[in-house]
Amino acid sequence: MLSPCATRLKHEFQRIRGKPVWPGDNPRTALIWEHLLDIALLSKAAVMGVVEGLTEFLPISSTGHLILAGSLLGFDDDKAKVFDIAIQTGAIFAVILVYWQKIRDTVLALPSERQAQRFALNVLIAFLPAVILGLLFGKAIKAHLFTPLVVASTFILGGFIILWAERRQANNPAVARIHTVEDMTPLDALKVGLAQCLAMIPGTSRSGATIIGGMLLGLSRKAATDFSFYLAIPTLIGAGAYSLYKERALLSLADVPLFAVGLVVSFLSAWLCIRWLLRYIATHSFAGFAYYRIVFGCVVLATAWSGLVVWAA
Repeated sequence: MLSPCATRLKHEFQRIRGKPVWPGDNPRTALIWEHLLDIALLSKAAVMGVVEGLTEFLPISSTGHLILAGSLLGFDDDKAKVFDIAIQTGAIFAVILVYWQKIRDTVLALPSERQAQRFALNVLIAFLPAVILGLLFGKAIKAHLFTPLVVASTFILGGFIILWAERRQANNPAVARIHTVEDMTPLDALKVGLAQCLAMIPGTSRSGATIIGGMLLGLSRKAATDFSFYLAIPTLIGAGAYSLYKERALLSLADVPLFAVGLVVSFLSAWLCIRWLLRYIATHSFAGFAYYRIVFGCVVLATAWSGLVVWAA
């Protein structure tokens, strides 16, 4: 049985050809069209994987970009929404690879070193608010706020907040009282965890909420970025596992190639993006991302208002 995405592709092929593909065509022709559908779906999975990997850890909202990309590609049914969350796991594997030494050293030191124990506790404390609020409000938010127009609006608002946070820290460097993740207290971690919950609104950006929220709470740009990466590991793995379990009735073994392509591509693109971002923030602010958010959000609103692009609801 074809998925809704594949069914839409089939109907599009039928429209172009001006006649049905199934039934009526000979088996060989039908098989060719089925292979074309598979290639088209895998290509969409690869595109979505690139979008996820390149945007997950930048303060520009991966969920927002996935919603917009899915709307344009016609990849926005219920299974596609599960796919969007599941492929975040590929991006997380990239974080684990880049920070492997720190993660390994922390795990090995947990039984004996207080600093490692405090760091692990801080990540757990920051993770819990997203779990609680996600379980309480996640379904309602997905039902009412996962639309391109909401994404565009939060893109613009988030851009102005990033500019304000960067200007605040540039004009008063003393507000950055925490320069490494090891200096954070449990209360600091809780505040960053609460800031992460703002990313439940699509277009806000999980990394943007934690990094900019951290900067507003007294973390340096480097410390906020590092903690955002560490916090992403339990947050995104947990979200992906929960979504797959909750929506397991939608999935079948036939979906394995689709998800595998998305995971691998998101891993590779995220790995490249993380390595670039860590070099970039050493000498640059996040202002460039803020301007991108504002411009891109305005473009989405303008195209929707003019009718140039019909964004799916």
